[in-house]
Amino acid sequence: MPIDITRTRAAYPALAEGFAHFDGAGGTQTPQPVIDAVADAMRLAVGNRSTASVPGRRSLELVTQARTAVADLLGGAPEGVVLGSSATTLTYTLARTLGADWGPGDEVVVSRLDHDANVRPWVQAAEAAGATVRWAEFDPGTGELPAGQFTDLVGERTRLVAVTAGSNATGTMPDVAAIAAAAHAVGALVCVDGVHSVPHGPTDLAASGADFLVTSAYKWSGPHLGAVVADPARWAGLHPAKLIPSSDAVPDRFEAGTPSFPLLAGVAAAVDHLAGLDPTATGDRRSRIRAGLAAAQAHEGSVFARLAAGLAARPAVTVLPAGARRCPTVSFRLAGWTPAGLAAALGAAGLCLSSGDYYAYEYFQALGWRDSGGAVRASVYHYNTLDEVDRLLAELDRLTDQGEPAAR
Repeated sequence: MPIDITRTRAAYPALAEGFAHFDGAGGTQTPQPVIDAVADAMRLAVGNRSTASVPGRRSLELVTQARTAVADLLGGAPEGVVLGSSATTLTYTLARTLGADWGPGDEVVVSRLDHDANVRPWVQAAEAAGATVRWAEFDPGTGELPAGQFTDLVGERTRLVAVTAGSNATGTMPDVAAIAAAAHAVGALVCVDGVHSVPHGPTDLAASGADFLVTSAYKWSGPHLGAVVADPARWAGLHPAKLIPSSDAVPDRFEAGTPSFPLLAGVAAAVDHLAGLDPTATGDRRSRIRAGLAAAQAHEGSVFARLAAGLAARPAVTVLPAGARRCPTVSFRLAGWTPAGLAAALGAAGLCLSSGDYYAYEYFQALGWRDSGGAVRASVYHYNTLDEVDRLLAELDRLTDQGEPAAR
């Protein structure tokens, strides 16, 4: 069933301020049920995890509910969900843990299309171990990350392949399953950055081929927390650095310190929100999530199509190419404007977009655009509308005629 955009937008109190949010790739707004869940968890007595008291048991239940919700979202098992403060923090933990077993002659494959959070932790872990880093290159003409190159990049000494499921700069969605198959053929593990892809359509851990799949709740209407999902048996063979008295159970041993229990309540509520995007959907929560995100994907596709066509039709706009399969995200420049100046001018008109490299460091370095300010990014989420796209395009036309004040 198509998304009821009026109903959907009504769930987000922040939208009443009137801003047009095209910055979902950097973080979405928060629906009321998530706000309520966090607030309710802070109103009630919640202690550290313990079976000895009601407050302690509440915190245990909040952790369980968050893990179960993320598992339903990604198609994993609750026992395989590791929760943490951010995707970056969790990837560093994973890289240090895996890297402890690497040595000279081992190899790690990373991609220049990726967010630096799925690059630098692996590069640094490889350097610490004396291992070799090999680079997968994107095609600057098409925006694709050709999967075929991975067959040549991996070998018997490859320990890990890290790749994005959706570029946060251009939206390009590589053929992750094919890349994972090439890695698995030589016995390598695969870490997939799903931070930008998960909010924009149904996700399935098994189908992706990922051994580790990373996501961030604040990219899909939740609070600022991250998660990594894997087969529980995969976690069982890994032993991170940890405090002696902290739990050695899986997945607890990967979660350093005491978590934010109210934010975990928000994670579960955000997944429930996604499961309700299609009010006609039935079945278990996993089924309803898939239906809701499919409806969101269809809506985002129609909104993004108008945005992409509008940008392409404007001679003053230079759009960075993206692959045939993509998330609803585009990066561009406007003649006569620096990216930072354009984002600020759009912001003054109530249009929220990002500028710079958005941590897609290697991508913009390879293009030669990083030192000149990167680009401006517009990303569509399921609360965006066609009217907002028209508003953005009209403002770009006005700014094209005006030119950046400092440049005149």
